[in-house]
Amino acid sequence: MCNSPRRRCALIAVWLTLVTPPGIAIDIQGHRGARGLAPENTLPAFRRALTEGVSTLELDVGMTRGGVVVIHHDASLNPMLTRGRDGRWIDAPILLSGLSLARLRRFDVGRVRPDTEYAARFARQAASDGATVPTLSSLFSMVRSRGDHDVRFNIETKISPLAPSRTAAPEIMLDAILRTIAQHGMHDRVMLQSFDWRTLALAQKRSPSIPTVYLTSRQSGFDNVAPHWNAGLALADHGSVPRMVKAAGGWAWSPFHGDLTAADLAEARTLGLKVIPWTVNSEEAIGRVLDLDVDGLVTDYPDLARAIVQTRGLRIGPLNWDARASR
Repeated sequence: MCNSPRRRCALIAVWLTLVTPPGIAIDIQGHRGARGLAPENTLPAFRRALTEGVSTLELDVGMTRGGVVVIHHDASLNPMLTRGRDGRWIDAPILLSGLSLARLRRFDVGRVRPDTEYAARFARQAASDGATVPTLSSLFSMVRSRGDHDVRFNIETKISPLAPSRTAAPEIMLDAILRTIAQHGMHDRVMLQSFDWRTLALAQKRSPSIPTVYLTSRQSGFDNVAPHWNAGLALADHGSVPRMVKAAGGWAWSPFHGDLTAADLAEARTLGLKVIPWTVNSEEAIGRVLDLDVDGLVTDYPDLARAIVQTRGLRIGPLNWDARASR
């Protein structure tokens, strides 16, 4: 970032913005809203992300016992994030699929449990006591009521082929998501992403104009470029992850930022794929992916990403959907 005094740095950023071609934009996606700044996947986190000027809200969805689409990262309520009405932290995970919406709303997810590694990781996060797990419908309503007509939504289906009993089946989850999108007239403002490519394959058949974003991780703790996760595709048949994503019908590829190389990105470009690495949080990591010339990035700290993007003279804006991948 700029090492000049603040006033000079700001002037440089303004000048760079004026001389940068207007077509160059970076899609800043607020991860779980703005997890580094507010309780993840809550309405306060999404409001904070909008305040920080994100172009896309990134979020995770699951389903309640009654089939309501709710915004939550895990298949279960997380004891590090969840308190009951009595203010006490829950002792063990509680499956979302076993809770009605009314019962789910009894739990407070407005702060991280102190004295945990999770709390230490997100020391800047401001608590919002009383926040509950929101529905996808409530997020759409909140954004519309604010008049945020341009912001988009990157919706991740939290589903695993290795644990089918913990969530709804891919068909049921996808249909519920598509119904909610249709009810709120958000069809042209959403993209769907997943590590479990089954929901993406279904989406391409049932609503082919919605962009699909293929999440990948090649880390030792989690590698989803492997059997079971890829809707029947195999890396050996395609030779590279970008080619595998293209063969699956993907519009965009979203790799873990540490996995992304210049060669991978160049290949993705030749295939017509958008590239949106996740979860890019440090100044160094944000700078590296911007140097690679990515289309967007997912971050817990949209304030930091915005500052770096603007200092480089780039503008923030949603991805160009006019050239969606044909299937």
